[in-house]
Amino acid sequence: MAHVEEKYDVVIIGAGHAGCEAALASARLGNNTIVFTVSVDSIALMPCNPNIGGTSKGHLVREIDALGGEMGKNIDKTFIQSKMLNKSKGPAVHSLRAQADKQEYTREMRKTLENTDNLTIRQAEVAEILVEDGKITGVKTASGAVYYAKAVVLATGVYLKAKCIYGDICQYTGPNGLMAANLLTDSLIKNGIKMRRFKTGTPARVDKRSIDFSKMEEQFGDKKVVPFSFETDPESVQKEQISCWLTYTNEETHKIIRDNINRSPLFSGMIEGTGPRYCPSIEDKVVKFADKNRHQVFIEPEGMYTNEMYLGGMSSSLPEDVQYAMYKTVPGLENVKIVRNAYAIEYDCIPATQLKPTLEFKKISGLFSGGQFNGSSGYEEAAAQGLMAGINAAMKVLGRDQVILKRSDAYIGVLIDDLVTKETHEPYRMMTSRAEYRLLLRQDNADQRLTAIGHDIGLIDDIRYQHLLQKEVLIYREIERVSHVNIGAGPKTQKLLEACGSTPLKTAATLAELIRRPELNYKMLADIDEDRPELPDEVTDQVEISIKYDGYIKRQLSQVEKFKKLESKTLPEDICYSDIHGLRIEAQQKLDKIKPVSIGQASRISGVTPADISVLLIHLSQGGQKQHMQDMHNDEKPENDTHETANRE
Repeated sequence: MAHVEEKYDVVIIGAGHAGCEAALASARLGNNTIVFTVSVDSIALMPCNPNIGGTSKGHLVREIDALGGEMGKNIDKTFIQSKMLNKSKGPAVHSLRAQADKQEYTREMRKTLENTDNLTIRQAEVAEILVEDGKITGVKTASGAVYYAKAVVLATGVYLKAKCIYGDICQYTGPNGLMAANLLTDSLIKNGIKMRRFKTGTPARVDKRSIDFSKMEEQFGDKKVVPFSFETDPESVQKEQISCWLTYTNEETHKIIRDNINRSPLFSGMIEGTGPRYCPSIEDKVVKFADKNRHQVFIEPEGMYTNEMYLGGMSSSLPEDVQYAMYKTVPGLENVKIVRNAYAIEYDCIPATQLKPTLEFKKISGLFSGGQFNGSSGYEEAAAQGLMAGINAAMKVLGRDQVILKRSDAYIGVLIDDLVTKETHEPYRMMTSRAEYRLLLRQDNADQRLTAIGHDIGLIDDIRYQHLLQKEVLIYREIERVSHVNIGAGPKTQKLLEACGSTPLKTAATLAELIRRPELNYKMLADIDEDRPELPDEVTDQVEISIKYDGYIKRQLSQVEKFKKLESKTLPEDICYSDIHGLRIEAQQKLDKIKPVSIGQASRISGVTPADISVLLIHLSQGGQKQHMQDMHNDEKPENDTHETANRE
């Protein structure tokens, strides 16, 4: 039987948030690229929450944009409400979040893909990966069609052998009733890829007309909207916004859940996959946080096109009748009508420790992976990985150096390093607390950190890069100026300081010294800064942060320098850790499994101790003189490497 045969540079499997970024990056770098999806109507689908960004996730979106990705631009075009979170805290944790019009978001992203040169969209189920001598050669679809390629990116999301579950109902579909992809898993296993089963879930969608908003707290967007993309004109996103609403569960809600907990597939054993620790279902919350008498419920619109509302904070896999009973106990939802039941979804994914930091499989050259398939959760985490997988697949085809972002470069670097280095046992979610250099990795300076890298890659054009360079010059000049402008202790100054609740001056002070005061900021001092130049907010915001947090920033920069020294000490790919005397057996096993690219990465592997790192450093510096290391380590470890010994170390 004759089958279709075509040749491409890069094949992308999946067109969710990871697949879209991967496909666009590859095509924009000049590679002939094809992206497969189970349905062209599900491109950039938002099957769960209707928002982009949020705590730490907003950082990822701005980093994606700074590197030349699309998510930030797309949400700027399609948001219905925008809010900067954590504004009462320091700038390190400020995070942008925007409610999306779901259909518009999907439509705009599809339009972008359809109008990108070198990019083909194909609706088909990929059934096999084709591998020869440890190298990817292409893929085969369920119809038998073969698509040869030099690189392939797996971005399958939650579709592999997916099943949706609520109560005792189990539907073998992907999210929102879309077709699951049931064939590819077996091919991956045959090619030596280890798989596992994860679970996530989503709340019910309800009819807006059945909600009593008078019993809820209205949640407004920011009066002044900050765009996600550094390329978006801030004036273009100042528009009328749609409200969200806040309500709470109560003891009656919790009683209904507890009384029916035996009917939950989470607790009955019907669900096998591991769920997300940081996004638990409402039944999980009630069981694990039994001391709490209420939980937040956010009522969020799905878009301008529909009356569907999303019940954020109340994801569930309880039976249909229990869902109705518990939702109706929530103030404002007494007469609620469900449009779509809440459900849990199980799917196949991988332990990401099988990947290099480039997101290429260690065992299969040219095969890359990104998104929820790597064991993460969230649209933003997926898009970030998809972008990097797409970039590195493209670089491999072009014969260029692949790109690895360090933990000190970006949240994306933290995300990928955690996934490929640390063994995660539940869907991974990005959080600001995971970034040790978060004062440097702020959402506001993502362009300064990453745009040069995006320009070197080829995803940022010269005009945008030059704009960044000009912005940096303006920031530097203004910091220099305010550091040398002296303000005398005259009546005008004292009056302003008093009005701002600040201590009057006894002697002259520089503007920079005044800006450092916690109760003052750059804009407050305009009246006593007579020669102040007209500067955009993106410049003055950076001036203020740089001055206020100068000491802390310098301290973190010093820490980064130490970190980079360990990252620069590379480890050979063919190193045999079992031959290095002095390494504990656990360390040997873990190092052989992960195969870290540097001493820095090795130090972050669970089960590898500082003493083990010392052994590795000596091995590298002395060219593998085993006896010296054995002698050095004899006093630290007995001959038999026991669990008890490992614990003591």
